[in-house]
Amino acid sequence: MSDDNRPESIEERLRALGADLTVPAPPPADVARAVRARLEDEGAEDEGAEDERARRLGRRGLGRRRLGRRPSPRVAAASVAVLLAVLLGATPQGRAAVVSVLRFAGVEIHVGGAGPLPTGVPSPLPGERRVTLEEARRTARFPLAVPSALGEPADVRLADGGRVVTLLWPGVRLDEFDGTLSVVWHKELGEPFPEQVDAVRGWWIQQPHGVSYVPFGGAPREERVAAPTLVWQHRLVGMRLEGPDRAEAVRIASSVR
Repeated sequence: MSDDNRPESIEERLRALGADLTVPAPPPADVARAVRARLEDEGAEDEGAEDERARRLGRRGLGRRRLGRRPSPRVAAASVAVLLAVLLGATPQGRAAVVSVLRFAGVEIHVGGAGPLPTGVPSPLPGERRVTLEEARRTARFPLAVPSALGEPADVRLADGGRVVTLLWPGVRLDEFDGTLSVVWHKELGEPFPEQVDAVRGWWIQQPHGVSYVPFGGAPREERVAAPTLVWQHRLVGMRLEGPDRAEAVRIASSVR
């Protein structure tokens, strides 16, 4: 509340918050110009709507006189969004909050604070069984794809009622899964953060890391150590390729059609 016991406006709240912030640098000039233009556009739209309401009531301009300097909800929301964008982009605390968790193509990656890597023999996925490639195509819940760079796999596994198909070659593992809406794989990483791979619009995880499967029913996860991995999405299918180095992984991923 302000000193005169009236509710605080959006401007007052933002000013109070801004007084307590330490931001290393202002946003770039082009960002500032874009923000200003967006806010002006929003304000013009809201003023037009206010004029229209006043015209219908036969009291043109009264609504705006009553509002005075109070921003419309849309302008206030845009101001808060801009403030958050500046905070997240300009402060270490903001960046840490953004990058600590990455969810992409059915994979949830936690970065930082990872404990020791799992030990022991990894368990098979729920309901995992060996099948032919043709059976996997018929049973999977998604269109199965085989990278032409590798040819027909040496082994094929089907798991969790057709939710995951694992294709195996010597030293290479490709998991394909119905993971566009829910988390299928959970990864725990220390630093550094995964590297974005523009060629396949995916993410490359260089370091060995703990990976666990999240069954459809939410049962406890089975953990194991994963080798360097490329994660990407092919159409509506999640993909994680484990084993090759980065260049070879990108080549293989690019051959999936």
